[in-house]
Amino acid sequence: MKKVSVFRREHFNAAHKIYNPEWSEEKNLEVFGKCSYANYHGHNYEMEVKVTGEIDPRTGYVYDLKILSELLKAEIVELFDHKNLNLDIPVFKDLIPTAENICVVIYDILREKIDQKFDIRIRLFETERNYVEYPA
Repeated sequence: MKKVSVFRREHFNAAHKIYNPEWSEEKNLEVFGKCSYANYHGHNYEMEVKVTGEIDPRTGYVYDLKILSELLKAEIVELFDHKNLNLDIPVFKDLIPTAENICVVIYDILREKIDQKFDIRIRLFETERNYVEYPA
């Protein structure tokens, strides 16, 4: 059977700062620039989730987009929206909250919730021009 991909977009707003606690302020500023400032900064993240699988002949769906929408809101948007990623999200206590790491964390959360028969891919836009994708 042929495989088809379906997509769902969601957004969330979150603050973070990018810094390595093992480095001096000067080294963090050199590597991360303004993103390392002590008082954090925010982004309006856009998240795109791609689910690929075979069409279910009983429904005509690959994956019910209403169910995907509810899953994304409950598991991702609720977790990240209007949060300080460094302070409010436990996984980022020891993980630098770059777009790359946020994207992988989102993937890991969803991979546990979406049947393994589906391939999933996460695309996370930190700005209109900068985005990451996992798996690559």
